[in-house]
Amino acid sequence: MTIDVAAMYAEIIRGIGEDPAREGLAGTPERAARTLRYLTRGYTMTLDEVVNNAIFESDNEEMIMVKNIELYSLCEHHLLPFIGKCHVAYIPTGKVIGLSKVARIVDMYARRLQIQENLTKQIADTMMDVISPAGVGVVIEAQHLCMMMRGVEKQNSVMITSMLLGSFRDHTRTRTEFLRLVRS
Repeated sequence: MTIDVAAMYAEIIRGIGEDPAREGLAGTPERAARTLRYLTRGYTMTLDEVVNNAIFESDNEEMIMVKNIELYSLCEHHLLPFIGKCHVAYIPTGKVIGLSKVARIVDMYARRLQIQENLTKQIADTMMDVISPAGVGVVIEAQHLCMMMRGVEKQNSVMITSMLLGSFRDHTRTRTEFLRLVRS
């Protein structure tokens, strides 16, 4: 069964007391439907497509980190955006992943209806599964419009989540180095 998302948006517009046919709203249901499909395109992505065989042999055994990966997601509770940045690090054990693939993994999960806590874990678990590193660290810092525009209306609040796996969890020095690099 295919749902006509544009028709549903027209109903929502009518439901709040507006006319979806008025000049300023004409075409809005179709635009909103296209936008929602774009913002949730992570559902149509597969990990194989995202990684695209960009895993390479390497004898590097030191931390590799990608900082400040921009992310945009939709809160699954209110369908409002949360926007922030993600920091991902890992310690390779014979394999490294293409730089852009780390950002693409972040996007694949961020472009779904989400909560930040799960997003952080999904990214970390995926990095562990894909390249089997000694450890992975992921930190996400984001502002949530559901907290800024409604409810408590706190404009400057930032939510920070972290997931530390393997050596990032088990070794204090590795965890400390990662968190210092996130803050620098």
